[in-house]
Amino acid sequence: MPASHDTPLADPGGRVIVVGGGLVGLATAYRLLQSGRTGGVSVLEKDPRVACQQSTHNSGVLHSGLFYKPGSEKAVLSVRGLRQMVEFCRERRIPHEICGKVVVATDDRERAQLDRLWERGTQNGLIGLRRLPSREAIREIEPHAGGVAGIHVPQEGIVDYRAVADALVGEIVRLGGRVVVDARVTHLRRESGAWQVATTAGDFVAEVAVTRGGLHSDRLVRLSGLRPADRIIPFRGEYFHLVPAATHLVRHLIYPVPDPAFPFLGVHFTRMIHGGIEAGPNAVLALAREGYTRGAFDLRDLGESLSFAGLWRFLARHPRMCGYELYRSHSRREFCRSLQRLVPEIEPADIVPGGAGVRAQAMAADGRLVEDFSFVRGDGILHVVNAPSPAATASLAIGERIVGVLYGDAAPRCA
Repeated sequence: MPASHDTPLADPGGRVIVVGGGLVGLATAYRLLQSGRTGGVSVLEKDPRVACQQSTHNSGVLHSGLFYKPGSEKAVLSVRGLRQMVEFCRERRIPHEICGKVVVATDDRERAQLDRLWERGTQNGLIGLRRLPSREAIREIEPHAGGVAGIHVPQEGIVDYRAVADALVGEIVRLGGRVVVDARVTHLRRESGAWQVATTAGDFVAEVAVTRGGLHSDRLVRLSGLRPADRIIPFRGEYFHLVPAATHLVRHLIYPVPDPAFPFLGVHFTRMIHGGIEAGPNAVLALAREGYTRGAFDLRDLGESLSFAGLWRFLARHPRMCGYELYRSHSRREFCRSLQRLVPEIEPADIVPGGAGVRAQAMAADGRLVEDFSFVRGDGILHVVNAPSPAATASLAIGERIVGVLYGDAAPRCA
């Protein structure tokens, strides 16, 4: 039976295993060691290097919290996590920049949604928001952007998340923890008040386990003997890069107004911390959980997706969107047409294929995407099941929250 939501999962001085060496797992281990309340922390990562999946297959944005429902875990932890991440980077001289972004309404129909974003940002405590009432006001910040109105979000930024992950590993080791790579978990068993964790790198024992498996998070829940209510459905997000001659068209970050009928944000422009401009991502159903290319295929992954009734309900709810995303994935001209809504001067010759990421998106049985961070608790174990964007930005705050949950100081919204 799951543990009560208001009782601690760990006693001070007990050892903790963190399964998953992405940014959230590393930040959790770091916060645990900082707290001084554990007898030791081991991070187990299945890949040869930490942070090889979502943590570094993204656009490297420091999210301010503008888009998230006020009071949600995403909103609270994004705003808090941004401050913590900037401080962490500043102290360790990790490349980052608070450059600001512009959210653009491309027609009068989107003005009302822009007003709702303004209210969300205000309620979430964002500082320095500025309305841009006209195209001229937008172009004072982004001279080549289109649109009829916008919001300037000065707190948004960019960062090198690979450098953040490597710095977290250094901090974990400095504080007495350990990070074990090539350690894919094959078995999780609760025995005599401890978790026995079998991995490809050997066996580990700890009083408490925290899992953040990203693209495989629901599988870790099942491996521990619990039943996740939601299923991870992988959606690949593909990017283009602007050719050097076109990078002057974007100064910093240009985002669209989210479409309430579309479950993902939509393509946008991001200046990268080490130079260049990235455009994207789209959202295409992937045929493998780690399917970073169109040809990537995994029979088990696809079988689990297709056997899940929620996916079919999602496809029935969004047939036009799903079809369009697949078409746009194969058409540079159509991808460019989407980008032209934000920057009209962009031409197909200005973009070249870039990398891709895969969203570890939890989906409910009714076919709706799980919007907020979500957790599943058991006896001496806490699973972080859903932690899509802005989890990288919020990772230090999520780690702090998890420490509070383990020792009874806080309660998460559990699935």
